[in-house]
Amino acid sequence: MHVVRQMTEPAVRILKQHRDPLTVQTVRSAAAATLAYVIAVRLSPEAAPLTAPLTALLVVQVTLYSTLTTGLRRVNSVVTGVVLAILFSLLVGLTWWSLGLLILAALVTGHLVRAGEFVPEVAISAMLVLGVTTHGDTAWARIVETLIGAFVGMGFNLLLAPPVWVEEAGESIEELARRVRQLMLRIGEEAAGRPPAARAAARLHEARRLDHDISEVDADLRQAEESLRLNPRVREGLLHRVVLRTGLDTLEICTVVLRVLARTLTDLAKEREPERLFGEETGQIFEELLAEIADAVVSFAVLVTTSVSANAESAEERLASQLRQAAGTRDKLAELLYEEAGRDPRRWHLLGALLTEVNRILDEMDTEHRTRRLFEELDRHSREQRERLPRLTRLRERLSGLPVRFRRDREGKRARQR
Repeated sequence: MHVVRQMTEPAVRILKQHRDPLTVQTVRSAAAATLAYVIAVRLSPEAAPLTAPLTALLVVQVTLYSTLTTGLRRVNSVVTGVVLAILFSLLVGLTWWSLGLLILAALVTGHLVRAGEFVPEVAISAMLVLGVTTHGDTAWARIVETLIGAFVGMGFNLLLAPPVWVEEAGESIEELARRVRQLMLRIGEEAAGRPPAARAAARLHEARRLDHDISEVDADLRQAEESLRLNPRVREGLLHRVVLRTGLDTLEICTVVLRVLARTLTDLAKEREPERLFGEETGQIFEELLAEIADAVVSFAVLVTTSVSANAESAEERLASQLRQAAGTRDKLAELLYEEAGRDPRRWHLLGALLTEVNRILDEMDTEHRTRRLFEELDRHSREQRERLPRLTRLRERLSGLPVRFRRDREGKRARQR
């Protein structure tokens, strides 16, 4: 058995590497650039038509949607720059002032033709063509090479669909939830004792740094959302996007509330130093409650990133159980905080704020709240699609035989199962 395990482990590693989106994207980009060069050698009059592989390399982006949109914009920018260079070469040739005027005209024209992020490419193409003596052949050769590279890049993604980055986005969301959990556990452990104000302030700074983590996860999620658009590998791409996006929104709200909670504890520590933040029993219950909420945060992240229905149902049951347990502990804490507020009425607002912030986190992760949010997002997407593409929406309804409302209800049911 040990020998079999040793033999299968390398195969598993190779298989994982083969499925890794970064590895797949690297191989696809290299293959597309090579194929574009092979085609350009046969069709272009240039001896080394490197514009074709360069264009293919830039056009083959991470997702199919960005490949299509980027390819069109890049062809637009290059052709515009070449046309400008031909006009300048016929009229004035290459001088220092004509070069400056060409660059200015190319940048302005790039904005007029809506080249987007490829506005500099208009000027680059114009300069390269203007600097060549035999401008006519070179200009058209560059256009041909650009078209070859763009079409190879777009065709490559149509035949070999780009990788989907949903799993990587899910891992980022779960990692964020684990960091939130660790911070909650530290805050609860220290709040149960006699934390100095400086230590409470340090936890507040940690909570503020979670904003940076949120922005990184959001970037991963945007990449995953785009990888789902127009991708033939993916079914129910909208449902995937809505589930992940609403899940990250909930975690972001939880981190904001956690930051407010850390600020409240810091203010309380400053006022009560060097005394305990709470009575001994209250501190223990508060620590227990934050530990239960911390576990629920991780379960919530697992729920929104689980794609298999059976696993999703198990994750939802576990989350619901943890939230019920935390709600019971919250009720105990509410009674104890009420008693402490009676003994120390000057700080009732801080004690009440702690309970409010805990309630907000529990409410955000509530399964019924999540279901309502999913329905709202599905409604919003359906409404926007009907307003933006009314004819396409009606055609899809006729072909499918299902009204939009029914499909939305069906998607909502699947979302709840996740």
